[in-house]
Amino acid sequence: MMSYDANDRLFLAVTLITISVFCLSFGDAVVKKVSIEISIWQLFILRSILITPLLLLIIWRWGGRWELDLKNASWIFLRSLCLVLMWIAYYGSLPHLKLSVAAAVYYTLPLFICLFAALLLNESISSVRWLAIFLGFGGVWLVLNPNASDFNWYALLPLLSAILYALAMIITRSRCQKSNPYVLSLALSATFILVGLAGITVTSNLVGPAAMEDLGPALANGWVALNAGIGFAVVVLALTLFIGSVGTAVAYQSAPSSIVSAFDFLYLPFAALWGFVFFLEVPDLRTLIGMVAIASAGVISLIR
Repeated sequence: MMSYDANDRLFLAVTLITISVFCLSFGDAVVKKVSIEISIWQLFILRSILITPLLLLIIWRWGGRWELDLKNASWIFLRSLCLVLMWIAYYGSLPHLKLSVAAAVYYTLPLFICLFAALLLNESISSVRWLAIFLGFGGVWLVLNPNASDFNWYALLPLLSAILYALAMIITRSRCQKSNPYVLSLALSATFILVGLAGITVTSNLVGPAAMEDLGPALANGWVALNAGIGFAVVVLALTLFIGSVGTAVAYQSAPSSIVSAFDFLYLPFAALWGFVFFLEVPDLRTLIGMVAIASAGVISLIR
């Protein structure tokens, strides 16, 4: 069995990663719904502008380890960049893939996290925990049951997202473990704004009509006027980003990556919930069996 650091807080980590994937799965459903009207670049900018003052207030009110975080700025920026690129790849795939296919490919991420944890952090991963991860991965395919004919080269984008997310969480665990999670979230918001501005500039001035049609509105749209529905969606996305980014950072700071990653699989039942709410999708028996497999994998990993 692997030994845990005395500061690792397993219950806190599991609780926070569960809340985080609940919020992030909801946010992803909202993005898919509104991406035909607004680009992800504009979403990045607007939702980050909304939560940045709140983060600054929290850091100012309760203090922040600025000296430590400034010394660690390069790793914090690299972590933020991995996460922003992850969202670009995943959101960019949604107009071209079924949501189930995109999510199935993306949820190879716990396997990458375990692999990177073993290779880069020398974390001891038992055979039982590997079995739990593969059980959860099998549950993902049962839940989503993607049709092979739906795969095209855009399916590589969620795979890239999984790799980038895994790298970001390994950086969190190994290089940013003592960083203020609110500072990590603030850095992520700042990176979203910078990348969003760059994306808006490129699509508005350098991308031709043919390329824009191929990319789709999520990537190719410039700045558009907001209506009430889109404005409300931006506020919701800002809240889900705030909760998800802070919660994920603390979760991976508090427990070994290979354990926390198993509970990332809870994204799947939450996605099924939002699929019913937004798209009237009703889980069948195969889906329910897959959810049980996913939950069992998480329990096995936690007990071990």
